Amino acid sequence: MKIVVLLLAFSIASTAQNYTAQKTSDHGVAIVRLTDTAHGVEVSIVPSIGNRAYEMNVHGKNILYFPFPDVGEFQKRPEMSGIPFLAPWANRLNEQNFWANDKKYVFNMALGNVRGSLPIHGLLATSPLWEVMEVAADRQSAHVTSRLQFWKSPDLMAQWPFAHEYEMTYQLADGMLEVRVTVTNLSSEPMPVVLGFHPYYRIPGIPRDAWNATIPARKIVVADDRLIPTGELKPFDLPNPLPIKGHNLDTGFTDLVREADGRAHFFIESGGMKVETLFGPKYPVAIVWEPPAPEGQTRDFICFEPMTGITSAVNLQHEGKYADLQTVAPGAKWTESFWIRASGL
Repeated sequence: MKIVVLLLAFSIASTAQNYTAQKTSDHGVAIVRLTDTAHGVEVSIVPSIGNRAYEMNVHGKNILYFPFPDVGEFQKRPEMSGIPFLAPWANRLNEQNFWANDKKYVFNMALGNVRGSLPIHGLLATSPLWEVMEVAADRQSAHVTSRLQFWKSPDLMAQWPFAHEYEMTYQLADGMLEVRVTVTNLSSEPMPVVLGFHPYYRIPGIPRDAWNATIPARKIVVADDRLIPTGELKPFDLPNPLPIKGHNLDTGFTDLVREADGRAHFFIESGGMKVETLFGPKYPVAIVWEPPAPEGQTRDFICFEPMTGITSAVNLQHEGKYADLQTVAPGAKWTESFWIRASGL
């Protein structure tokens, strides 16, 4: 009887130890690391640089593009890699202003926190303003939850004058990473929700030209030479799966094909390996980016970007060219997730 009890106790303890979540540091930079030992997955997040996940190691192989020797070098010159968060708007706007509730808000370009002549990727991609609220693990998962109080920053509010805050949770369970974001509107008017993520995926050890991509969409967003949507859609007319070799995309897709649970399933595969991402239903649009490499260089990544709307949705809605703009009411919350997993590594 004692042997049975001891074996049971050992089994329970081992299950609990499958998941760990810890605050630590890497090359002098504070990070949070989530581990799922049963599935060989380890995720590293750096809160002080946009709360960005920069590694998702599966059996020791990083399925996120991260062209730095370590996170210390990344801190010195942060560039787009890993899983950047794009808010309060994602991708480009067609003007140096935005419309909300029939009002025009003009950016103060002299503040220096708006990137690009066509403002791109929001204000938070490398923000140091995230606060870690909870780091925990149990028998089912490991997670970290962080918060950014947008309303506390005058320079942010000067550009996007809606008092609001973000809560982001990275949760690792059964070998899959969930990235969940909640927006709380603290202002007195409805706020447009035009955020997104820009994850960089890769199949370790296999050149991109050997990958095939599956894009679960029925429509392509027609864009002009500035990559701003015209308001038109056309039927999906690409091979599916799409051989990456010979194709370079910076393209919006919508009318996504949903599985029974409401999620849209994107993936790349090659050599028996697969990297997958699944979008929740409040991400109705994907931008797929896999640009040509500069001469003599490689760009072994593809981006499946979950978006709440098409590029410049907030302005195209005002122009009568987009009818599906999402908003969050005063005092209300908006929440959605996407998920990442890999197999065959």
